[in-house]
Amino acid sequence: MLPIKRVLRPLAALLLAAAVATVPAATATASDAPTSGWNDYSCKPSAAHPRPVVLVHGTLGNSVDNWLSLAPYLEHRGYCVFSLDYGQLQGVPLFHGLGPIDKSAAQLSGFVDKVLAATGAGKADLVGHSQGGMMPRYYLKFLGGAAKVNALVGLAPDNHGATLSGLTNLLPYFPGAEDLISAATPGLADQIPGSAFLTKLNDGGDTVPGVHYTVIATKHDEVATPWRSQYLSGSDVHNVLLQDLCPLDLSEHVAIALLDRIAFHEVANALDPAHATATTCASVFS
Repeated sequence: MLPIKRVLRPLAALLLAAAVATVPAATATASDAPTSGWNDYSCKPSAAHPRPVVLVHGTLGNSVDNWLSLAPYLEHRGYCVFSLDYGQLQGVPLFHGLGPIDKSAAQLSGFVDKVLAATGAGKADLVGHSQGGMMPRYYLKFLGGAAKVNALVGLAPDNHGATLSGLTNLLPYFPGAEDLISAATPGLADQIPGSAFLTKLNDGGDTVPGVHYTVIATKHDEVATPWRSQYLSGSDVHNVLLQDLCPLDLSEHVAIALLDRIAFHEVANALDPAHATATTCASVFS
């Protein structure tokens, strides 16, 4: 990616935060995506794929647009697939994941309960992008989710914060900026490295027993930076760098979840490790 694009993408996120600065945060309940071939509550998991897959969008994403490629990819492979909206701010449509992350995790908890009740499954698998790969860890660690989740797969998850290619390091030079972000878009403030939320989340270890963790990162990430900070430590963790699988993969933070079939193939491997096949550059055609 050209250097100017690497700068403009995180700046766009900060500009959105400023644009909604006058909008009060509101506690919202998780909502379903409009049915787009997934979120079919009549779907019953098969013997081959016995757990429903819940897709968790990233910051500024939503339950439809974030998953226009991955949801059909998994459906085609026989999974029951569901997605939710979380972290909405009152008066801000389409761009979600901006509310307090602990409250978003509670929304995820309720949504997983709904999916399990509808499908009759004992556990679900979670696949999340960016904040959506990190936020579920709060659900697993503090809200009883570990008993209801088999695996968490994170696509470019900001597990230890997002520096936006170093831009957050400039906040101390702008008095009041961090307070403004926290008041207007608490979900963004929670993702700043060193925040109270991240300190609590990662205190005592990154993982909880009984859950299989996979992190899929790209070295071209310009948001969850440095990209190695996405990795988790624990006894049941598989950290993957896309460029180790395919050196030609140029996906950055957004593309990894929107259209990267190499990443999708690795997601499928994480969901069904017993039938995993090697992920290579050729996986784009799988």
